Amino acid sequence: MVLSSSSLAIPSRTLHIFPSSDPPYKLLQNHPSLILLSKCKNLRTFKQIHSQIIKTGLHKTQFALSKLIEFCAISPFGDLSYALLLFDTIEKPNQVIWNNIIRGFSLSESPNLAIEYYVHMILSGVNPNSYTFPFVLKSCAKIALPHEGKQIHAHILKLGLENDAFVHTSLITMYAQNCELEHARLVFDKSSMRDVVSFTALITGYASSGFMDEARELFDEIPVRDVVSWNAMISGYTQSGQFEEALALFEEMHRASVTPNMSTMLSVLSACSQSGSIKVGNWVCSWIEERGLGSNIKLVNALVDMYAKCGDLEKANNLFESVENKNVVSWNVMIGGYTHMSCYKEALELFRRMLQSNLEPNDVTLLSILPACANLGDLGLGKWIHAYIDKNRQRMANGALWTSLIYMYAKCGNIEAAKQIFDEMNPKSLASWNAMISGFAMHGHADIALNLFSRMTNEGFIPDNITFVGVLSACNHAGLLDLGRQYFSSMIQQYNISPKLQHYGCMIGLLGRAGLFDEAEILMKNMEMKPDGAIWGSLLGACRFHKRIELAEYVAKQIFELEPENPGAYVLLSNIHASAGRWEDVAKIRTMLNYKRLKKVPGCSSIEVDSVVHEFLVGDKLHPQSKEIYNMLDEIDTLLEKAGFVPDTSEVLYDMDEEWKEGVLSHHSEKLAIAFGLISTKPGTTIRIVKNLRVCGNCHSATKLISKIFNREIIARDRKRFHHFKDGSCSCKDYW
Repeated sequence: MVLSSSSLAIPSRTLHIFPSSDPPYKLLQNHPSLILLSKCKNLRTFKQIHSQIIKTGLHKTQFALSKLIEFCAISPFGDLSYALLLFDTIEKPNQVIWNNIIRGFSLSESPNLAIEYYVHMILSGVNPNSYTFPFVLKSCAKIALPHEGKQIHAHILKLGLENDAFVHTSLITMYAQNCELEHARLVFDKSSMRDVVSFTALITGYASSGFMDEARELFDEIPVRDVVSWNAMISGYTQSGQFEEALALFEEMHRASVTPNMSTMLSVLSACSQSGSIKVGNWVCSWIEERGLGSNIKLVNALVDMYAKCGDLEKANNLFESVENKNVVSWNVMIGGYTHMSCYKEALELFRRMLQSNLEPNDVTLLSILPACANLGDLGLGKWIHAYIDKNRQRMANGALWTSLIYMYAKCGNIEAAKQIFDEMNPKSLASWNAMISGFAMHGHADIALNLFSRMTNEGFIPDNITFVGVLSACNHAGLLDLGRQYFSSMIQQYNISPKLQHYGCMIGLLGRAGLFDEAEILMKNMEMKPDGAIWGSLLGACRFHKRIELAEYVAKQIFELEPENPGAYVLLSNIHASAGRWEDVAKIRTMLNYKRLKKVPGCSSIEVDSVVHEFLVGDKLHPQSKEIYNMLDEIDTLLEKAGFVPDTSEVLYDMDEEWKEGVLSHHSEKLAIAFGLISTKPGTTIRIVKNLRVCGNCHSATKLISKIFNREIIARDRKRFHHFKDGSCSCKDYW
């Protein structure tokens, strides 16, 4: 937009009023009709008052007209279109009338019209004043028009109004909100009017742009700080991810006896939710209750979000349920809280309740619920969400939704659907490339994932640390040691990315599986951080594969120290001893588990049929179709035996006879889920199952044969990756 006479045609006037000089101000001010107008609370009453003003001839005065336009343009009970009709009747609006109409547009959804009417004001020969410019500059800030803002700044200088307090602050705010911080600082430095408002305007600009050091320097210079300046700093720290600094400043504000307001508390609660500071969150909750603000939907939503993110889901849910008129944000924060805490079933249940309440989900809702679908393998609901997004494309133009759909389809086992969405995305984001590379990696398609990485870099995308997690995972799942070394090296040397735990985990997993324990040890010693339980766990798995019992005991000891309450390492070490026939050591570990009151995480497999997710535990007989499932299991075992399948009983945890061992293996949760899939779906249908633990070697071998015997593709997702069983073989090539 350029400020010229061509910006907008001057509005046509249908009725011309030529006001003579107004009667004395006191006489007009105390006129009964204008007194009634000052107390008016609705448009219907306003029109009655307007009729009375016309009858008395008061409408011929500029003062009365300015009051009428002020009500329509600015009052929450007014009507801006009515104000324009009035404005069009005036031949020569005075300065006050122009200011009111400009102010009305600055507050409306069309702030660009405030600037256009400012042009008309100048062309009509009326000079703007110090009341005009704050609203025009506010409009430039709202719709990001720094060029027009600079032109208006020139007008201000020409009229000598740059030292007016309101104009000065509005200039700083306009430049700051348009990220023209150098200009904002220049206006601030050149003026002698450095009051708390101008300080705060500049602080807000620096803080919202992430320049917290500059903001803090100015904040420390303010002679007297008001609540707005404190809020600007606390909000800036929160938005830039410096949550501890935000909370420390809030405590300093409290010590300074500055009374916080709602904006303060919203920023503080956001900092609490991100940092996990439930102590400060509880104080804020008490503050809200003491002031009777428990019905304020914004504050309650922020409290729900804080408690959920801090792990107190019970308190969060109680607050959520206490809200009578829940809005979409209320549902979003609770659903997002469940997802954040990995309570995916609860998230899905709440989402279904939200749909039943006839409230339309928005993009934030779906970004929270798609990860829950992905982690539970709920492909049916995921497809419904995909269709919903397709239907509401205009309202949901958030590119992150399509990336989340890629991730969901990949984790639900439908990598083809994920690829179709990815191929149709235009433009693609780095996040979408990362999701697709990671998807192919977890499905064992290392060659496709690495080719996709080459395509991505050839198209000018610069990989980040998340990209390399996907790339190294692809190498790890396929055992591509040399390629893994090359990518790990290029990540550091070519792209200057410091390896994180996930990158080291992939490399140590690769080295361990290749039996290169010495090289893995050197890499672990050179890490900038201490290895976590996942890294030691991958090494323990490698010890199991290479039957390194003594090393396994050392590695397991490191895990016990890091994660004393995690039974997984005990169970894995027990299986290593069991496979070597060291039953006394197995018994010792079992005794230790009992002494520590640790329980092995039970194997659980799920399968979705007709949009219903069915779950099975080992030896599960609680399913309504349990009899039919076990009949199918008997049929499967008979056909496997005929095909020459011999169960591998070497890794059964307990020292029992071989016949019982075989029975335990045949009732593993994944076998039950597959049996249910066979009796519940049409022949030839793909069976998709999700298991919470690693697929055991026996079930892996059995499932390969089942896929051939029943001519079914079986896609199984375990804790680490996907296995595509088809025609008697698996996509992992028996490397997992």
